[in-house]
Amino acid sequence: MRVHIATDHAGMELSSHLITTLSAHGYEMVDHGPAAYDAEDDYPAFCINAATAVVADQAAGVDALGIVLGGSGNGEQIAANKVKGVRAALAWNLDTAKLARQHNNANVVAVGGRQHTVHEATELIKAFLTEPFTNAERHERRI
Repeated sequence: MRVHIATDHAGMELSSHLITTLSAHGYEMVDHGPAAYDAEDDYPAFCINAATAVVADQAAGVDALGIVLGGSGNGEQIAANKVKGVRAALAWNLDTAKLARQHNNANVVAVGGRQHTVHEATELIKAFLTEPFTNAERHERRI
């Protein structure tokens, strides 16, 4: 699976960790930035680029999901959701990470790097990436 990842300055350490860890687990990681720390960065551009790449890959038949990171994950989720075809969900525990995929077929997960330890955030993201959509009619109808 290809995973597009983007962050703001508050999620850079987590992003670096995830790229290394998820690559070791066989994911094809695509980093949409930023490349360097800037406390005044404009994260929406990075998140929108990652979200756009997820939609493009999925339209081309590529198995792809996205990750957007920030201090809280809220702004990053909002930015990603501006892209047509994106269903970005903020995950703050294992249930919300799994339900985002099971019930909402979310294709981008947002996580707050300042809200979780690196280990907790990694577990949330792994849960999101491995959880399938149920394909239940009621969930498809709602989407």
